[in-house]
Amino acid sequence: MSTHARPLADLLAAAGDDELGRLFAARGVRADPGWHDFFDAAEALLEPASIAKALPRLTASQASALLRARRGEDAGAERPALDALALLDREGAPWPPVSAALDGRTDPGAEEVPAPAAASPDAAAHAAERAFTSVTVLADLLMLTREAPFALVAGGDVSAAEKRQLGDAGLPIEILDPLISIAIDGSLAVAADRRLRVTDAGDEWLRSPAADRWSRLATAFRATLPAGVRSADGGWIPPDGWSTAHPWDPAWPERSRALQEQARLLGLIAEDGAEPAWAAPLRSGGPADPSALTALLPAEVDRIFLQNDLTAIAPGPLSPALDVRLRTLAARESASQASSYRFTAESVARAFVLGETEESALEFLGRISLTGIPQPLAYLIARTAQRHGLVRVFADETGGTRVESSDPHLIQAMSVDQGLRPLGLFADADGLVTQVGRETVYWALTDARYPATLIGPDGAPVVGDRRPTPHPTPASGTDVDYGPLIARLRARQGPDADAAWLDRELEAAVRSRAVLRVIVGMPDGSTRELLLEATGLGGGRLRGRDRAADVERTLPVSSIRAASVESA
Repeated sequence: MSTHARPLADLLAAAGDDELGRLFAARGVRADPGWHDFFDAAEALLEPASIAKALPRLTASQASALLRARRGEDAGAERPALDALALLDREGAPWPPVSAALDGRTDPGAEEVPAPAAASPDAAAHAAERAFTSVTVLADLLMLTREAPFALVAGGDVSAAEKRQLGDAGLPIEILDPLISIAIDGSLAVAADRRLRVTDAGDEWLRSPAADRWSRLATAFRATLPAGVRSADGGWIPPDGWSTAHPWDPAWPERSRALQEQARLLGLIAEDGAEPAWAAPLRSGGPADPSALTALLPAEVDRIFLQNDLTAIAPGPLSPALDVRLRTLAARESASQASSYRFTAESVARAFVLGETEESALEFLGRISLTGIPQPLAYLIARTAQRHGLVRVFADETGGTRVESSDPHLIQAMSVDQGLRPLGLFADADGLVTQVGRETVYWALTDARYPATLIGPDGAPVVGDRRPTPHPTPASGTDVDYGPLIARLRARQGPDADAAWLDRELEAAVRSRAVLRVIVGMPDGSTRELLLEATGLGGGRLRGRDRAADVERTLPVSSIRAASVESA
């Protein structure tokens, strides 16, 4: 048992609950580590394995300060950060186990990195184009994810099979993984059950103008940068210094390269390493100002050409809110500054499933069309609307699901459809019934291209939500709740810490059959020192063999003033 755990336990016990939560999060403590009291917590934090996990988290200046403290110098401005990681004692020196873990580590020193040069007009134009491409590709990625969340491998990257499909859809697969990281950091998506899913914030972002899209991504990127890359003013240090920001982390070189690639994709770093004008406010800790960026981007349009061949042409980048809604009615065929979309019976039916009606679809298309609504498109929408809702799916009074239709041919077709056999549908009066849940039946029929409508308890149609939107954990916090752990530690925090620590030392000595040097208080007020080979503890008494007299002694624990383990 470490003799240094006692003073650290006192420091932990004196800390506030919020301070303890931040410490446990920074040290990577599990929610339920099996600790019973603050002595357990202190011993665990001083374990070599725990210290080895903490040191790579240090920034270059913190690492240098810790080595200075080891030499007996002042840790300076980094003292609070090192205290927050429980690496220093009250006097500002590293705990002995921490000091031992520093053997062989070099001092990274203080390296002055000059501010990046301003990007030339050509470099800024290329950076703006890259930022526009990244925002557009990420929007396409999230649109596809809304329709069908795709699989991620264990490391959080897109699986090879999904990449092939996304590549076939026209997305540049070489930038998908960093864009997904940007989306997750911005709370636009979450990785849940090894699948990427769009959040409510992601849906809102998809409908935002391009400038707002970029501002949100760039601001979130800055907010989630590691401590070593952040500057004192809330921005970031010059990118040339990112590679040495966490010198004791063996994984940091790869991580820093990934961060620089994300910064390049967002147009925050030009290809030659220079800084575009729109990146400077963010680097300095100020709010995002996309005005210089948007001046280099193509203007958004809010009108389209509807054509007789059931296609739509946008003569420029379509306003995001209009693009999102149009893509619920039509499949986009090509993406560039002039995009094309195609209406089909399936795409219009999908829009009706998502809540569109014939009236709302015609009103929307008529409002944004420069050429009116061609007759073939109006006919397609009307015909699809007539079929939509022919099949009604609702929960019956027995807890099962009932399927009804005014078209007996549809009922007959569903009853013999081999693809629907897992639902266990069987005829009942003028409909079909099953014990499978209402939503499952509804989506199975929709996937099989039956014109199904989900009916609520009040008899009115409702819009089905196939994949409830997940809620991301805020990037600034931790998803571990340390409240129960801290409450348990507080509950075991007795009024007499000295007595509690003595009991702990004696129990550890008995378990290891250690030799103890104990100081015993005598009835006359004097003290006596004994060297005991501890053999048992119980009933408030310590038993052991007196090394000097070679006799067995039993001492009341209440009479023991101090105890220490003798080294071998």
